[in-house]
Amino acid sequence: MAASLEKLVNELKVPPGRQIDLKVDFDPGYTGHIISKEDAQEQLVAGIQELAEGQDKLYAQDTYALFINLQAMDAAGKDSTIKHVMSGVNPQGVLVKSFKVPSEEELDHDYLWRNFLELPERGNIGIFNRSYYEEVLVVRVHPDLLERQKLPPRLKGHDIWERRYEEINNFEKYLTDNGIIVLKFFLNVSKEIQKKRFLERIDQPDKNWKFSAADVLERRHWDAYMDAYNEMFNHTSTSWAPWYIIPADHKWFTRLAVVSVINHTLDGLKLAYPKVSPEQKAALKKAKEEMEQEESGPAQPARIKKKRNR
Repeated sequence: MAASLEKLVNELKVPPGRQIDLKVDFDPGYTGHIISKEDAQEQLVAGIQELAEGQDKLYAQDTYALFINLQAMDAAGKDSTIKHVMSGVNPQGVLVKSFKVPSEEELDHDYLWRNFLELPERGNIGIFNRSYYEEVLVVRVHPDLLERQKLPPRLKGHDIWERRYEEINNFEKYLTDNGIIVLKFFLNVSKEIQKKRFLERIDQPDKNWKFSAADVLERRHWDAYMDAYNEMFNHTSTSWAPWYIIPADHKWFTRLAVVSVINHTLDGLKLAYPKVSPEQKAALKKAKEEMEQEESGPAQPARIKKKRNR
């Protein structure tokens, strides 16, 4: 990775232990050193190719799994980011899971249960489009949702959020200690750009399906969500699973930033194709010789023509 992109990765990370403020410390319109959309597109193509090569090694080595967690306000571009960044990878090694409102069955379990079921296998990339972090975001902004979770009364006190931060940190530590690398992205879109994208969804017929009246209702809670996000970052950006805050006002930069962080992470794993033992090499050589002989084939006996009786 170019030094400039490595610098970018560090700029986007929420340093563990540091108290940050989204409004002050992270600009949704930031584009780093990238001068134009065209420059970003050229680097994105190269980044996608690098990711494809990294995924191939990840799959072949079969030691690590990469777990990508995407959080954002509506219209920040989560779906399009997944679509573009993952456009070059082998779909057999990638699973995308979008978590909706918990079902009755899911509410009869702890809040992490359904996430456990969807974790990626070794050698694979798993992407959560929203996740257990909704439990300290939307549930915190809408406390009535907590009532549906059937918790004992003594567990619904004001310390529930600090307890959940600790539970999430322990969960992610458990994952990383077992070879599941945790990457967490927050696509940071401004309120102004969200409005612009909402209006586009209303005005353009081919985008009407993307818009829901509920989106506007959630927009009314913007400030409460920003407060909840700040608390979340300050409590759950750890050395083993840091948060990356990705500027999302320019989608072309969002995609480049995400693929850069992913590639930087895969580079750090020192992935390699499995080494072949001397016995395996001998078997490969024998198999090659057999197939080469099969291609040329043994000499065919000449056909003897029968004489016709005159």
